[in-house]
Amino acid sequence: MSTLNSPMKLLKAMVIRIPLILKTLLLHAIRLSPVTGKQDLRTELTVAIIRSFITQTMPVGKQQKGSMRDPGIKGPMWVSKITLPQPEDSIQEAVFKAFEELKLGDETYDIPGMVPVEAEWTAYRSGVDKNATLPDISEEEKFKELRKETKDGMAILYFHGGAYFLMDPCSNRNSVVQLSKRTGAPVLSIRYRLAPQHPFPSALVDALVAYLSLIAPPPGSYHEPIPAKKIVLSGDSAGGNLCLVLLQTLLTLRRISPTITFHGREIPIELPAGLALSSPWCDITRSMPSVVNNALYDFLAPPSQTPETLYTPPRFPPDTVWPRNPPRVDMYSNANACIHPLVSPLSARKDLWKGAPPIFMNMGEEGLSDEGLILARKMHQVGVPVLVEQFEGMPHCFGLFMIETPIGKRLFAGMSKFCEDAIAARVTPSDHLTYIGYKLRSTRQVPLDKTVELSDDQVDAILRKRAAWRVEGEKELQRQFYEKARL
Repeated sequence: MSTLNSPMKLLKAMVIRIPLILKTLLLHAIRLSPVTGKQDLRTELTVAIIRSFITQTMPVGKQQKGSMRDPGIKGPMWVSKITLPQPEDSIQEAVFKAFEELKLGDETYDIPGMVPVEAEWTAYRSGVDKNATLPDISEEEKFKELRKETKDGMAILYFHGGAYFLMDPCSNRNSVVQLSKRTGAPVLSIRYRLAPQHPFPSALVDALVAYLSLIAPPPGSYHEPIPAKKIVLSGDSAGGNLCLVLLQTLLTLRRISPTITFHGREIPIELPAGLALSSPWCDITRSMPSVVNNALYDFLAPPSQTPETLYTPPRFPPDTVWPRNPPRVDMYSNANACIHPLVSPLSARKDLWKGAPPIFMNMGEEGLSDEGLILARKMHQVGVPVLVEQFEGMPHCFGLFMIETPIGKRLFAGMSKFCEDAIAARVTPSDHLTYIGYKLRSTRQVPLDKTVELSDDQVDAILRKRAAWRVEGEKELQRQFYEKARL
């Protein structure tokens, strides 16, 4: 929908969808909708419309460009745009070390190289209306104004979602400002490199640069050093994945290489205060039962469920961005790395999470819920303080487009409270999931060990089977590619 960058395009797109809207209104009104009792009319319409826009009819490059288009900065927010300078190759080498330490077999990756990382400092701006624009001052002056309205010595490091190939910090400003307003923390949102042009581990390398830049500001930085224990990692969907794999990288490096060279200084590897995640994408293969079982409530269509045929890549119209040469079946990683713990954190052995800081997850009754719940269960079983909230009937990342609704406010209240508690080191863990009922009418507690019936061994078997399916598909694609190149 972000590609609809003009009123006329939006009007035309909505006119085309009038039959869908009328059908949804009618079925909801006569209570024959399949989601009756779990979604109100606004939610059901929103899901139906978003689902109708998610197609494979537009080239990936055009989708990227539309999803990254900056709508402008208006309303009660401060935004200061910065560029984190390119550090030494030691950063990507540290990621390579962690990757090798966690290898399950013969996984491979592309060498990303080091680049400067663009980012935005964002915070709530008081005393202005929804149409206010930023004053015509330098980015550094904007940062100084931003810091006047935020608390010292703390920060939230935010990674946007978008399946690792879409979106941008500008896409999430409204939700990021909610976190800042409620916690008083400044938020650093990262423009990490996107696949398929920059596959794994490019985004992870950029995330590590951003995290270390908060702790040990490079020359020319606007901010003062922020202790790791005063930083919360946060993100939605693929951004939640990036938080988790950054944490797993830090946990692994602490075991094998406790310091890292960053802009000429030896920096100890320290853990953040916590992670606050919304609808985290924990399994790149999307293999858990909820991708099908919860499809009714979500706008994310289930992936192919026919492993008896060769796995094939997404069939977008070709452009210079996708497909790649040589071909891959997944945009984000090589097929043989799709269940590496730094790609799909669900696949990490539970003992690898020992010593992790507190983790908060919220999610809907969505396609990705099983993978988040299973990961939370693993963490809980090795002593990680975990808090999980699930909202009945809600789709993937519903907080991003339902910010001002009662359920959106409830989501941000829970997430913000966790951030405050994590920074203050007062998180009270729970061994239960909090299931929040339709229209916030009820809550119930479900033991984390009972949220998903699959055992860890069953989960691992499913992941390995799905990974093997991808590998065979990629091998065949590449065989055809090289055979054609020889002709």
